[in-house]
Amino acid sequence: MVLVSTIVRRRRGTWGDEAAKPTRQPSRVARLLALAHHLQRAVDSGVVANRATIARAFGLTRARVTQVLDLLLLSPDIQELVLASEAINSVEAIRERDLRAICRSGTWETQRKRFGEQRDAASSSHAVDARRAARE
Repeated sequence: MVLVSTIVRRRRGTWGDEAAKPTRQPSRVARLLALAHHLQRAVDSGVVANRATIARAFGLTRARVTQVLDLLLLSPDIQELVLASEAINSVEAIRERDLRAICRSGTWETQRKRFGEQRDAASSSHAVDARRAARE
């Protein structure tokens, strides 16, 4: 018995139809924010005693648990946008570090302003990267 198959190689090391379909998955910050909601619910309901208990259970430092839970300080509308965000082909729309800086910016109004600025800056840098890739 002889097996014959056709292999179609696309540029940049992708094979077949995989190159045409962008992979979409929840962004890293969306998953972290969802985890923060889950952890806070566990503390509020008494399932875990405090943040230190969470840190020990997950093998994290207390500072890292605080960083994750601080995402809950974002205004509700920003949280909604973050939870709906996707990473396309592993490209994140916003970095966690930038989001943590927005959390510390004070009022929800200030957060909204800084989040909008961050989103505008990210979209313009993605546009520049796309133009640069098109020229190459």
